[in-house]
Amino acid sequence: MATNRKIASLEFARIIAMVAIVGLHCQMALTYWQWDGVPWVGYLLNQLARFAVPLFFLISGYLIQPKLSSNPLETLANYAKPLMKIWLVWSLLSLLMPFQWQVVAEAGYLAERQGYWGYLASAPLNSLLEGGLVHLWFIPALVIAVAIIACLVRIGMTQLLLPTAVLLYVYGVLAGSYEPLTDLPTPFFTRNGPFFSTLLVVFGYLIREKQWLLSRNNTIRLILLGMALHFGEAYWLMQYDVAFNSNDFLFGTVIWSLGVFMWLLVHPNFGNMSWVFKWAPSVLGVYVSHLLVIIVMMNIAGFLGLQDLAKDAFLFPATLVVTLLLVRAIEASPLKKALLR
Repeated sequence: MATNRKIASLEFARIIAMVAIVGLHCQMALTYWQWDGVPWVGYLLNQLARFAVPLFFLISGYLIQPKLSSNPLETLANYAKPLMKIWLVWSLLSLLMPFQWQVVAEAGYLAERQGYWGYLASAPLNSLLEGGLVHLWFIPALVIAVAIIACLVRIGMTQLLLPTAVLLYVYGVLAGSYEPLTDLPTPFFTRNGPFFSTLLVVFGYLIREKQWLLSRNNTIRLILLGMALHFGEAYWLMQYDVAFNSNDFLFGTVIWSLGVFMWLLVHPNFGNMSWVFKWAPSVLGVYVSHLLVIIVMMNIAGFLGLQDLAKDAFLFPATLVVTLLLVRAIEASPLKKALLR
């Protein structure tokens, strides 16, 4: 077994979560295995992956807590600068890389890109919080959450951390998936920015600061409760024309992911294997690059005439392998400083 100062279960969870996110973005099983015209297998696969990004936020809050508590503003600056550099670089790459190769072949590069650039320009604030490609929203959302914590720690108002974060999360859900019922206004898509990230990063921060722990059985109960609530909400919202697979965060999501995180803390040696510690540091690189690789693989699948199950059987493993090879190549090259931390 590997020996490492890092918590094995959290490192292993980062890898599992990253694989889940790749599967989520491959949008598998949405055109086949349908019942009454509803692709339930694809819908369930989609929502089963929704623990992953919340888990990243929880782990981030947990890991940064000691430094953030002792030196909040300096820690924020040191944490945010490299992350925002990565966000900017990969946003620029995403803006430049053509997504639809057939359109490029038929109408040219600018014709293909101008449509996407126009789409982003139509909602500038949302695009600023999201970046050049949809998945990059995670980075500014994480930085904003850490900034909120740092500011409250700096002014000695840590008692406001949880109430502030809860209010943001509740508003985010009500103005997000529940918007057809509430009609609450929002200046941008609530998945972006502080609404959901803050509560999860705060929970991670407080769990370490306060040394909160649950028994193994209680963590399992929390997971089951959160999953039941999340999937129940998603199913119930379908009657209001909210697609089952469109929900990023619901009220049950935070409970579900919190249960998973607490279970990992109770089982710190889960995943204590040498390959886990070898690959876990590459997770951020895989995250920022994987969606561009998916786009490339989807174009290749189109040229090969792959559809439905054959397409998914190619797309998911090919994306994992190519992304890992890409990130390893970047890490071993002079480009590492520019493209990664």
